[in-house]
Amino acid sequence: MNLISQYRGMKREVYILAFGRLVTGLGAMIWPMMTLILSRKMGIDAGRISWILAAVMILMAPAVYLGGRLADITSKKYTIVILDLISVVCYGAAAFLPMSRGVIVLLFTGSLCQNMEHPPYHALISDLTLTADRDRAFSLQYLCANFGLLLAPTVSGILFVDHLNIVFLINSISIFSSVVLIFFGVRDTVPLIETDQTSVYQKGRKGESVITVLRTNPVIILFILVMSGYFAMYQMYTYLMPLDISAIHGDRGALIYGSVTSVNCLVVVVFTPVINRLVGDKPETVRIISGIMLLFAGFLMFLLFISQIPVYYISMIILTIGEVLTLTSESPYMSKRVPSTHRGRVNGAYTFIRTAVTSIVTLIAGAMYSAFGSMTAWICMLSLTIGFIMLAVLMDRADRKAYPNLYETGVQARIQ
Repeated sequence: MNLISQYRGMKREVYILAFGRLVTGLGAMIWPMMTLILSRKMGIDAGRISWILAAVMILMAPAVYLGGRLADITSKKYTIVILDLISVVCYGAAAFLPMSRGVIVLLFTGSLCQNMEHPPYHALISDLTLTADRDRAFSLQYLCANFGLLLAPTVSGILFVDHLNIVFLINSISIFSSVVLIFFGVRDTVPLIETDQTSVYQKGRKGESVITVLRTNPVIILFILVMSGYFAMYQMYTYLMPLDISAIHGDRGALIYGSVTSVNCLVVVVFTPVINRLVGDKPETVRIISGIMLLFAGFLMFLLFISQIPVYYISMIILTIGEVLTLTSESPYMSKRVPSTHRGRVNGAYTFIRTAVTSIVTLIAGAMYSAFGSMTAWICMLSLTIGFIMLAVLMDRADRKAYPNLYETGVQARIQ
């Protein structure tokens, strides 16, 4: 089985964007460590951290929608470049300043811009690929991003105690490298035109608002709710997990959590090509259901054996396989069902709703953690996860009725 050959035959720009993701991933050390930065460096308690993270995510929601809006009305390439340059300045400045509230604002601003570029990235990849190539194109983007992330969390865990400023500097340099690659390497951004049964749902709908598009495609709204629930639950990996590990292991917690996060990236790198080869022909909805179930299983194992370090890694492997199944299905699902004229805005709206749901759930988890402790918070989150699994099953049934052409076999995309 040749796992590499499945990624051949796409446009040059797709590979440049993927490599840009890889380079950026090498420096993505900030957001996964944010809970530990606020708790260990700033001395903020768990309850206040949940409010801070929720506030930042609430601010991110309209900003990300703006990123999607810009993707539909201006150059997707230059939107990405400008947002990346702002992040470079923020992280670079933070590297040379003493830890303070001002530095935290810079870090959050940099992370905000990195999130704003997601809709333009998604829309650009969709424009550059045929429907038949979307799964492997987005799989390649996801694989490269995590390949870059592989060493970042462990390095940040090692540097966390005494050299956190170096982490910020590495992040800035890495993102700047990505800017150079995209600015000089991505030249062709003209959308491909297709005519076949699978691309009929992508037909442009100029003059219509994003609300009209969503109202006439209610299954997409259901998808957004399911994925928002998934991301809200997944957020516990960067909120409840590091709080528990830090509480149990003290200063060693940053290094342990960093290495656990690196296992997450290692599993993604190893399993993404395998999973894409094995289940790439399965409906996105089925993969999403399986992914949420594995997320539940991974968190449940962590909770049952919460003080056992080896179990942290086993739990991470389980939930990460679920992550691969879910996140490699997310972008292909949207790109095949959303009109080409609204890709940026619908993705922006999706991220807006996802961020709002994640903010609310993080506040609930923080309140539970502060008032009743870790166990109660985890039980509440696992119960919500079961609810989203049931909602995903309903989405699968509705999707088969709403988009029957996408469930036919043997249909090949072609350029007109």
